[in-house]
Amino acid sequence: MKRNITNITYYEIIKYATITKLFLVTFCMLVYYSSYAWQAPEKDTSVADSIIKIPMEAPYWQNDSARITFEQHDTKNTLHLLPNAGLAIAKDINFSDGTITFDWKPIDTMFASFYFRYQSKMESECVYLRTMREGQMLAYDAIQYSPIIKGVNIWDLLGYYQGPADFKKRSWNQVKLVITGKQMQVFVNDMVKPILQIPYLEGNATLGTLAFEGEAYIANLIIKPNAVEGLTPQAGIDPTANDPRYLRKWWVNEPVSFPFGREPVGDDIPKEKKDWKDIEAERRGLINLTRPYGIEKERRLVWIKTGIRSATDQSKRLDFGFSDEVWVIMNGSHLYTDKNYYGQSIMKEPKGRCSIENTFFNLPLKKGDNELLIGVANNFYGWGIVARLQDLVDIEAINYIADIKN
Repeated sequence: MKRNITNITYYEIIKYATITKLFLVTFCMLVYYSSYAWQAPEKDTSVADSIIKIPMEAPYWQNDSARITFEQHDTKNTLHLLPNAGLAIAKDINFSDGTITFDWKPIDTMFASFYFRYQSKMESECVYLRTMREGQMLAYDAIQYSPIIKGVNIWDLLGYYQGPADFKKRSWNQVKLVITGKQMQVFVNDMVKPILQIPYLEGNATLGTLAFEGEAYIANLIIKPNAVEGLTPQAGIDPTANDPRYLRKWWVNEPVSFPFGREPVGDDIPKEKKDWKDIEAERRGLINLTRPYGIEKERRLVWIKTGIRSATDQSKRLDFGFSDEVWVIMNGSHLYTDKNYYGQSIMKEPKGRCSIENTFFNLPLKKGDNELLIGVANNFYGWGIVARLQDLVDIEAINYIADIKN
C-alpha cells in the first residue's frame, strides 16, 4: 500500500522540530553551565580576608642587625630572635583593630616584647613580659602594657597597666590580644580569661605593623582583622573621673637642660609671667610631661604651676606622685624636695613608678589665692606628676590661677 507522503512529512516535521528544539535547548544549557563551572571560583572574602597568616620567612620581616633567623624548631616554622637582635618588624602590615595570636617561646633573661600599631621607634603600642618573673604567680609586674610616645616607653607612669602572668621561659606560650579602638584584652595560655584588661590604650598610634623584641622564638602569627570578640572600642571609665580632689589643670614652661648635681636656685626658678602654656591631666590625674616633651639623654628641668583658693588659713595634705625629681615651692617659699630614682634606695613605692602612693606632704595655705609651683627633672623613661588633695574642706577653688598667668 502506498504511503500518504503529505501526512508523513507533516507529522515527521512536527516530531523532528520538537526533538531539534529540545536538543538545542539542552545543548545551550549544557554549554552555559559547563562554561560557568569552569570559571575560576570567586574569592570567599568572608573567610580569606578575615585571617592573615604571617609567614616565618625572611621576605616578610625587617631587621637591622642581621641577628634573626628562620628555622624549624620543635616542629614549628619559627622566627628566631638572637641576643641583641633589636626589633623584628613585620613588613606590609597595617593593623588597627582585631585579634592577634601567636606562639611565644621567650629565652631572654629580662624582657620579651611585642609591639602593635607600630609606626616607628618613636610611636607604637607595646606589651611585654618581664621574663625574670617566670613562675612567680603573684608577681604583680610579670606582664605590662605601655605605649611608646616620642620614643619613650612610659612604663613608669602606668603601673596600673601591669599584672601577674603564668608563663614559661624556654617553653611555648600561647598569646592572644584582642584590640579595638581604645581597649585591649591580653590572654597568655588561658584563652578564656584575660590577664590584662586595658580600658584605654594610651599611645598616639592608631594604625601600624607588628614587631617583636627580646631573645625568643615566634611561631603561628595570625591576624584576624576586626574580629574583636564583642569588645567595645570606646574607652573604659577613668577610676578617678568622679574625684574632684585631683589637681588637673596646670601651666607649664619649656624644659631646659639641667645637668646632674645641680639644684634649682636663684634664676633657675621662674619669676616672670611669660612663656606659660596650659597642660591638663590625663587619666588618673596624671600630668604626662612625656607627651609634649619626650625625653633627652641629658637631664632636663621643667616648671609647672597651679592655684588653690582657700577660704581660711589652713594646712592641707597633698598626696603626690612624681618621676623623677621634684622641687615644690608654695607662695614663693621652698616647701619640699624629693627624688624617685628607679633601682636606687631612694626610689618610692611602688618600685620607682610614678604613683599617688609615692609620698605626701602638707600645703600651708593662706586665705585667698595660693600659688603651687613645682620643678620636675627627668632623663629616665616617663616624666610627670600626679597630685591630690586629701579633702576639699574650706577650699573654694582648685586648678585656679588668678593673675599669675599672662
